[in-house]
Parts: sequence; structure tokens; C-alpha cells
Amino acid sequence: FSGSVIAFGKLSGKIGGNPLLLPARHWLNLGLLIASIWLCSMFIDQSAAGGGLNPLLIMTAIALLFGIHMVMAIGGADMPVVISMLNSYSGWAAAATGFMLNNDLLIVTGALVGSSGAILSYIMCRAMNRKFLAVIAGGFGTTTGASSTTGSDAEQGEVIALEAPEVASLLNEAKEVMIIPGYGMAVAQAQHIVCELTKALKKKKVNVRFGIHPVAGRMPGHMNVLLAEAKVPYDIVYEMDEINDDFPNIDVSMVIGANDIVNPSALTDPNSPIAGMPVLECWKGKTTIVLKRSMATGYAGVQNPLFFEENTRMLFGDAKTSLDT
Repeated sequence: FSGSVIAFGKLSGKIGGNPLLLPARHWLNLGLLIASIWLCSMFIDQSAAGGGLNPLLIMTAIALLFGIHMVMAIGGADMPVVISMLNSYSGWAAAATGFMLNNDLLIVTGALVGSSGAILSYIMCRAMNRKFLAVIAGGFGTTTGASSTTGSDAEQGEVIALEAPEVASLLNEAKEVMIIPGYGMAVAQAQHIVCELTKALKKKKVNVRFGIHPVAGRMPGHMNVLLAEAKVPYDIVYEMDEINDDFPNIDVSMVIGANDIVNPSALTDPNSPIAGMPVLECWKGKTTIVLKRSMATGYAGVQNPLFFEENTRMLFGDAKTSLDT
């Protein structure tokens, strides 16, 4: 429960995304675990009515502290994994409760939730080039080197901003268009406008495709669900591995509310919090249009060099409003 509260705070921006790395944090976690096991044995051994109340209360306090410390030690770049991990934990807790109450339905339901959450976490870790245990232990999702891309906008370069009519002109002249949706599209509820834009471009004989990153949004498949809801044809929706090699042939790439999944520093900066994570290489196309509310960073908390590329144009504002214009 406490871990979920911290995760919510980080994702909503109420708590900073940088991990809290206490000295000897792994030993602290081990100590809390051993203390919980010892208190559990004390609770079980109590024969008098109400005699196990104190060990139970202390165990509850330790569990709350453990959840806070575990999630605080994980950086913003890995928060999607944390969400699915906490989902898995809740399932295993429900299954354990089912064993205690001798409730078969609770056992089966908890096991399904726990196993699906664990599988989802594993898939996300593979997509982000992370090791599951390393993410849970903390330390990823933070800047560790001096050359990571956390500099100011002035150090990165100049941003070229466009207005909606200029973006429309670029799309009218394009023959190959790639749309890359991210969490910003979900927040703006822009998937239906994106579908209408796709239909309009297809009427002009423009080849429109969608490139989906495995961890775009809050969890794998998030963007696929939104596009399916908007009735975007599934045959033009491609996974990252299927589409990455085609970017040099793309006239216009539209990045809608995405950040870390199109960050070149994942491939070029070994000190970046997202170093090694596969990304959609949209900067290899002729022109990239990025729709964002502001220059704010993504989960990883680092600036995106893509925004300062010579062939990148920025369209600031709400994604739905910008596309509707």
C-alpha cells in the first residue's frame, strides 16, 4: 500500500523522480525482512488472547516503511516496471490471504493477478534492457555520470517551434508519415483526433503508419488499446522492432506526447539513466514533429536531445487541441 502511494506521487509529479539511495540500503532492506520474520514467529507463538497485538502492529509499521523505501529507491525511468510489480505483489498477497481463509476463489484470483503482473514486469524489463532484480533493488533511473544529458536547454541548442498551419503544410507535402504515440496522447485523450488525421492523410494517398514502443504509456499495450478504441486499423500499427529500420524513408514523424521512448541519448550516452534502452529512432527521418505541452522531461528526468536536432520541429500545447486546430 505505501509503495503504491509513493508510486502515485512520483507519477503525478508530487514527489521527485530521483531515487532515494540511502547508504547500505540493501542491508537495511534485509534487516527489515529479518525483523518481520522474527516478529511473525512471535505473533504465531502467542497463546494469550491479544498477546500478538504488539508484534502485529510493529510488523505493519515495518511493512509500510519497507514499501516506502523500496519504491523511493527506484528512479523515474523505471516507474512503469514498479507499477506492474506492485500489481503482482497485490495478487500474491491476495493468494496468501486465500490460503489463510481457506478460500479457493481468492487463491486462484490472487495467483492469476500475481503471475500476470510478474510476467508483465518481466516483459517491460526486457523492453527497457533492464534486469528485474536490478530494478527492484533500486539504483536505475538516475544519472550516474558527468556527461549525461541533463544540461540546460541553452547547452543543448535551439528549439524550432512551429504553429499548426505549418505542421499541416509539412503533412500535406509528405508521402510517408509515421505517428509515434506516447502517454501525452492518453492524457489529452487525443486518440480519436489522431484517427481522424490518419483518415484524412490516407485520402490524400499518404502512407500513414504507427510506431509503438513496448513501454509507451503506463504499461505494455497501452497505446495499442487506445488506438483500437479509436478504431485505427490494426494493419498500420507496428511494433518498434518492425518499424525502426524504415525511419530513413519517412518524410514526417509525428511524436505525440512521447519523450524517453524517442530519446537518442539511450543509444549515444552511456551515462544516461536510460542508456541501453531500445528507442524509436525517428531522428533518422527527414522531419520530426514533436507535440508536447512544454519542454518538461519524461520519466527519466533528463532532457531529450531530439528536441534540438536540426530536422526536429516542436508544436507546443495540448495534443488534442493542437491536432484539432
